[in-house]
Amino acid sequence: MEILVTYDIETTSKEGEKRLRKVAKVCETYGFRVQNSVFECKVDASEMMVFRHRLEAAIDATVDQVAMYRLREPFDAYVVKLGNKPDFGPKDALVI
Repeated sequence: MEILVTYDIETTSKEGEKRLRKVAKVCETYGFRVQNSVFECKVDASEMMVFRHRLEAAIDATVDQVAMYRLREPFDAYVVKLGNKPDFGPKDALVI
């Protein structure tokens, strides 16, 4: 399943900055960054459960927020992207 993950982490403290980095690192495991706090991810049902658990463990639920939106299949038929950023997905090869 294709999902969109967004987050807003309170970063006025060193602990908050650490949580922000941890949330981004967890998200990078499952997808790729499309904006500062937005990731497109492709996971199966079991990966989704683990992903969610890892995010829950990384945040402070009293001040942080994470939203996970399941995108309608087929993804390419329902998502429109505008602008000059290159379009690549987690399945595409990256050359560095």
